[in-house]
Amino acid sequence: MDLIETVPGANPPVAKIMSFDKFRYQRAKELKKQRQSESLTKGLKQIRIGAKTAKNDLLTKIKKIEEFLDDGYKVEIFLRLRGREKANPDWAKKNLEGMLSLITAEHKITSPIKYSGNAFTVQISK
Repeated sequence: MDLIETVPGANPPVAKIMSFDKFRYQRAKELKKQRQSESLTKGLKQIRIGAKTAKNDLLTKIKKIEEFLDDGYKVEIFLRLRGREKANPDWAKKNLEGMLSLITAEHKITSPIKYSGNAFTVQISK
C-alpha cells in the first residue's frame, strides 16, 4: 500500500492509502473516457439540405463545407426528403452525388451514402 496525493492543489492536500498500480490504472481509464467523449462531439459538423435546394444555395453550403474540411472537421451531409420526394429516393440520391461532385476541396467519403427513414446521410473528411 502507498500513500498517494490525489488532489495536490487543495489546501490541505488530499491523500489516500491504496495500491499505486490500482490508482494509475483508474487514472488511465478516466483519461481514456474523457478523450473519447471529446473526440465524439468535437470533430463533426452537420450540413442539412433539401432535395429541391437551388444551385446557388448549394454553392453556399459547399463553401461552408470546404471551410469545415480545411479546419479539420468531419462533415455529415444530411439530405431530408419531404412529402412526395420520398416516393423517388433514387432521384434524391443522384442529387446528393451531384452535390458531392461539386466540392472542390480534397475530401474522401468516410461513411457511404445511407438512406434511413426520410433522409440520406453521408460523412466526408479531408
